[in-house]
Amino acid sequence: MLILRLVFWKIWKIISAKKKKNCSKMPFMKGRAPVRRTLQYLNAGRLILKDKVRIFSVNYNTYGEHHGGARDFVFWNISQVQFKNPEVQVITFKNMSPSPFIRCYFDDGRDMLIDIDSKNRHEIMEHLLKVVGKTKEQLDAEARMVESKDNPANFGYGCNRHCICEIPGQVPCPGTVPLPDHLRGKHIFAPK
Repeated sequence: MLILRLVFWKIWKIISAKKKKNCSKMPFMKGRAPVRRTLQYLNAGRLILKDKVRIFSVNYNTYGEHHGGARDFVFWNISQVQFKNPEVQVITFKNMSPSPFIRCYFDDGRDMLIDIDSKNRHEIMEHLLKVVGKTKEQLDAEARMVESKDNPANFGYGCNRHCICEIPGQVPCPGTVPLPDHLRGKHIFAPK
């Protein structure tokens, strides 16, 4: 009986040592292709949907050659689409249709059907960027608008402050309050 307990104790010790070795410091780095859950990977997504899109649904099957691109798109890119478009509902439907397709529902009630049959995930992404994605010019304009409104150091036309003199601690405008003589160039550089 004592020998049996020692054997079980040794086996338990070996198993617990293996579990400690496999225990990683980053629990999100487990499963299939854990790189998909890193912030760097999610930020690398290129598809930012237009403002009119409210629902983005992907229909595909888990079997069949012509569904391979749709499966890869869902596996590798759908998390990026969700991360970059938090206001859009992203849905996947498995094994419900004979051919793979993407359907986008707009806020005015219309919907768009996009055929992705026999395309790889890169072709699907390029097609979506052209059809329902924002253009580079739109993204640049939105970034400029956000930066100009958020940064209190910006002043001038189209900003919150018209002039630097409106910021506390700055010299007032010479049009409203005359500058002291020691700050004016014509008194500093004038020959005496």
